[in-house]
Amino acid sequence: MKITDMKLYHVKPRWLFLKIETDEGISGWGEPIVEGRALTVATAVEELKRYLIGEDPLRIEHHWQVMYRGTFYRGGPVLVSAISGIEQALWDIKGKFYNMPVYEMLGGKVRETIRMYSHCGGATPDEIAANAKKRMEAGFTAIKIGVDAPVRQVDTLAFVENVTNKFAAIREAAGSGLDIAIDFHGRVSPAMSIRLAAALEPYYPMFIEEPVLPENVDALLRVAQSTSIPIATGERLFTRWGFREALEKGAVAIVQPDLCHAGGIFEGRKIAAMAEVHYASVAPHNPLGPISLASCLQLDACTPNFLIQEHPSMAEKWDLGEGYLKRPFVVEGGHIAVPQGPGLGIEINEEALIERGYGGDWDTPRLAYDDGSFAEW
Repeated sequence: MKITDMKLYHVKPRWLFLKIETDEGISGWGEPIVEGRALTVATAVEELKRYLIGEDPLRIEHHWQVMYRGTFYRGGPVLVSAISGIEQALWDIKGKFYNMPVYEMLGGKVRETIRMYSHCGGATPDEIAANAKKRMEAGFTAIKIGVDAPVRQVDTLAFVENVTNKFAAIREAAGSGLDIAIDFHGRVSPAMSIRLAAALEPYYPMFIEEPVLPENVDALLRVAQSTSIPIATGERLFTRWGFREALEKGAVAIVQPDLCHAGGIFEGRKIAAMAEVHYASVAPHNPLGPISLASCLQLDACTPNFLIQEHPSMAEKWDLGEGYLKRPFVVEGGHIAVPQGPGLGIEINEEALIERGYGGDWDTPRLAYDDGSFAEW
């Protein structure tokens, strides 16, 4: 079997889908994307296409090594995200070739259902508490809220009270049975993260995500050592090498590889194995499309130290694949059943990709402080 073609689709709201075709009529799908850099990643995929055309799609590990190590420069979000989407599509092909799900080729499933958490927002404590109750009514047993931006390096007591009051309102409305995670999104300095964690600790957060930016592991460690709240990070780390230091130093309790950024499904499994050695859990990051979700579910199904799977807001129902998948995913009781079909277990509606196409020019929002200086998004 040989790879014959690779097609890219920019689709709303901000996604990039890849279809890899073969001379045996088997095709596979992946999601190579960096949010706000879809056109750049598409160019990287086209560059890697020159190597892949004519190759055997079943040699996934070999192709990963060549794509990652084949030039003098390695790593980074653009290259590794391009490789990630390609790798997902190759696993989809391989699963269809052998007529089995990807997780069967990675050791087999260790669970029957996959626990999901949903995003939850609100401008006021009452609004966010009401939205959290709606998520519970929909069957979710875990949600994640975020810290409003921008956040100053040393912010006010009023800011801390605003964050804490929202969290407390959810806890009061939902009781002790709902897990509530909170995403600092790298917006918060180490000093403010320590203050915020102390204020939130009485309300038992499930975890704090990205309490600081990922470049300085010692700063992350300082926050982790200051609180009993589990620390999660990893959406902006690439390959197993990117996770090594945080795990070795004990700076993270929950790793969050994004399978569209970190190197793909098998690289995610390697990261999970590293985390297992350090008694850390895995909660794959996923704010993206249905192919990303399908890839995550394959990893979740076969990973013993899997904790919970991020699930987008469902604001447009596109996140479950409605319109894009011939059989969208279904969340029941806050879980998705382990997929049964071959490969990624999905069938793409290509007509919808064309109907909902766009120019790939979605950009990351940019924020500023009151004085006009740049603020982390």
